[in-house]
Amino acid sequence: MDALAKRGAGGGAGFIVGPTGAGKTGFAIALAERLGAEIVNADSRQLYRGMDVGTAKPSAAERARAPHHLFDVRAPDDPINAAQFAEMARAAIAEIAARGRPALIVGGSGLYLRALRGGLFAGPPAAPQVRARILAAAGAAGAPGLHRRLAAIDPESAARFAPNDAARIVRALEVHELTGRPLSALQREHRFAGYAATGGPCVGLTIERARLYERIDRRFDAMIAAGLIEEVRGLMAAGMDRRGAFAATIGYRELAAWIRGERGREDAIARAKRESRRLAKRQMTWFRREPGVVWLDQADGIEQALELFRNYFKAERAARDGASGAIVGTDRGRDRTAAGSGRE
Repeated sequence: MDALAKRGAGGGAGFIVGPTGAGKTGFAIALAERLGAEIVNADSRQLYRGMDVGTAKPSAAERARAPHHLFDVRAPDDPINAAQFAEMARAAIAEIAARGRPALIVGGSGLYLRALRGGLFAGPPAAPQVRARILAAAGAAGAPGLHRRLAAIDPESAARFAPNDAARIVRALEVHELTGRPLSALQREHRFAGYAATGGPCVGLTIERARLYERIDRRFDAMIAAGLIEEVRGLMAAGMDRRGAFAATIGYRELAAWIRGERGREDAIARAKRESRRLAKRQMTWFRREPGVVWLDQADGIEQALELFRNYFKAERAARDGASGAIVGTDRGRDRTAAGSGRE
C-alpha cells in the first residue's frame, strides 16, 4: 500500500463520474485502496435495499476492499430526492474526514452529484394552475408530446430527460412559462456560481461508445444469469410493483411488465438493454456539460487519477493541519503532528 494510504490521507472529497457500464466501481475501488480512501455512493438506485443485481451494486468482496457508504439506506418505496442525498452524503464525508481519511464520491446520477457539488437550483415555486394547463395541452400526445414541446424551447433540458419522464418535463415547461427562460440556462448559471467554491477534483470516465454499448448489453445478460428475474419477482411480491424506485428503474420495470404478461420475455430484455444504452448517452451529455470534469480513459487513466487525487488530498491535509496549528516534528525518523497520523 502507498505511504500516503498508510498515514491516512486526510479529509476532503473527490468525485468519479461517468455513464452506466463505464467501470466506475472497479476504478474507484482500485483508487481507494491506494489512497486509503472510503467510497460514498452517488448512484440514485443503489441507495435502495433489495435492488442489488439490477443496479450493479458492488459485491461483498468488492466492499471488503474499501469502506463503502450510502448503500441500502431506504426501501424502494421510500424515495430519496437529490437534496436529501446531498445532506446524507455531506454527513458521510464529515464522518470520513473525522477519521482523517479522504472520500471518493462515485456514481452516475448527475442531478445528485450536482446537488452535492454545487447545490440545486430551486426555481420558482410550483404553480398548480400552470401545471394543469400544460398537462391539458398535452392531450392524447402525453409525455412524448410534451417532450417535443420542450425540445423546441429548451433542447438542452430535453436532451437530458427521457421522453416519458413526465414529472421533469412538466417542471421544465412550468419554469419556462413562469420565468420566460429555459430551465437549463437557469441551472447553468446557478451551478457555475456554486462550483466556484467546490474544491474536490472530479474525474469522468470515458470509453468509446460502441464498446460501452457492448459492455452494457453483456452486463444485462450477466444480471439475468445472476438472478435479476428472481430479484424482480421478490420485489413485486413484496408490494413494490408500479411504485417508487422499482417502477422508475431500467431493467426492473421492463422485466416486471413481462412477468405481468404485458410483453414477451425477449422483448422485455431488448427494451431494458436499449433503455440502458439511452441512459448512458444522456449521462454522457449531462456530464460533458458539467464544469470542472477531468476526462480520463477508463482503461488506462488510473495513474493520472491517482496523481490528481493524491495531490488534492495532500493539500487538503496540509491546509487542515495548518489551520489547526499543527506542530510538525520528528521522533525516531517518523513524522509527528499535533493532529495525529490519521490511523485508528
